[in-house]
Amino acid sequence: MKKLFHILILSFVVICGLIVASCGDNKKGKAPATSAVDYTQVAVPTFDKDSAYAFVEKQLSFGFRAPGHSGHEQCATYLRQTMSRWCDTVIMQPFNATLWNGTNAHGQNIISIINPEAATRVLLAAHWDSRLWADHDGDESKQHSPLMGANDGASGVAILMEIARGMSTQRPDIGIDIIFFDLEDQGVPEWHDGHDDESWCKGAQYWAKNPHTPYYTARYGILLDMVGAAEPRFTKEYFSMQYASTITNKVWSVAQALGYGGVFEDSKTDPVLDDHLYVNRLRGVPMTDIVHNSRKGSFFPHWHTTNDDLDHVERETLGIVGLVLLKTIYSTKN
Repeated sequence: MKKLFHILILSFVVICGLIVASCGDNKKGKAPATSAVDYTQVAVPTFDKDSAYAFVEKQLSFGFRAPGHSGHEQCATYLRQTMSRWCDTVIMQPFNATLWNGTNAHGQNIISIINPEAATRVLLAAHWDSRLWADHDGDESKQHSPLMGANDGASGVAILMEIARGMSTQRPDIGIDIIFFDLEDQGVPEWHDGHDDESWCKGAQYWAKNPHTPYYTARYGILLDMVGAAEPRFTKEYFSMQYASTITNKVWSVAQALGYGGVFEDSKTDPVLDDHLYVNRLRGVPMTDIVHNSRKGSFFPHWHTTNDDLDHVERETLGIVGLVLLKTIYSTKN
């Protein structure tokens, strides 16, 4: 996962964001305001938190899901085969990218489609790669080592897998596109003397410029990142409000209605460089980011460390996020 922006680093991006956002929530694809809905009464498929947890565990069983590791290719095959059981179509979108250190890496975005003929579409996304460098590990000898990425990557993918499984039993009325972005988390490490915002989110950048469907658009998008830790705290991140305030506010309203206002905190916080920024800026789809935001100014305690493992993923957190997403999606009308 990428760093919180510092104010000087952000200056150019924020200015660009203000220019684009001056017309509202990506005027081209703005999500319309919703009427009053009792979200507690919206019928949704069952979200099995134990099943979601098992999907996290399965991803980690392949080892490191980082470019150059065997687990990367093995997990891609698993995700394609598994999503094909529940979705109408699964598209593998290969691409090549140059990492911050000049290394050429092969990536694959995995795109799963439900109800392909539906005109009204919702985009759901998470990144499936794990980071090559544990650059925030307290043990300096481990900072050049890869990490498992249980929360940072696998948790969001697992929730979307469980949502796809549920949708196969209770089809939504709208079209759903689920994208697992690759090479999101391979940006410049902290121990390198340099900075490059564009070194992050390679898969999202590629897809936003080369969508799987020409002229692709969606009513709105929801990105999941680091959504399985204990003591979850999700806030209204800057870019989510700047580009996609309507869907951001709806998600937080759903959470409040379900009794999760203490998890989805109604507060606005600093910008995060994540896949949603490129979906918003380059593709014009208003996408919000549900991402763990610690009160201590970072993400979750084990972010970008070798301790980001299965021991630090909580079933209850997966269940909360999954239910909020389902209630949001199934209250969306054509």
